Amino acid sequence: VQLQASGGGLVQAGGSLRLSCAASGRTFSSSVMGWFRQAPGKEREFVAFISWGGGTTDYADSVKGRFTISRDNAKNTVYLQMNSLKPEDTAVYYCAASRYSSVASTDFHSWGQGTQVTVSS
Repeated sequence: VQLQASGGGLVQAGGSLRLSCAASGRTFSSSVMGWFRQAPGKEREFVAFISWGGGTTDYADSVKGRFTISRDNAKNTVYLQMNSLKPEDTAVYYCAASRYSSVASTDFHSWGQGTQVTVSS
């Protein structure tokens, strides 16, 4: 599956953004989809994942209650709604596909190119 992330930008603290990840290929609807992020000088970290049917989600503690992951299999798209953004959410955000419900980046086999999110204080 090939992935294309979009929707990043510059937003003030407390604001919202919605990221989208469009997928091509037949395996999207059977893939677990995840979002990861990488801030400058830091390692890539897990943000959220959603199961193929959307019934199971998981979030990093740092984003629980603020971010929501969802998917539309008819549109081959996964979303990340980000509310109450904080400066520490500033990072490049990546979408990824996996066969497993996992928080480990090594379990994800396909990656999008990343979209920059910058939150100003």
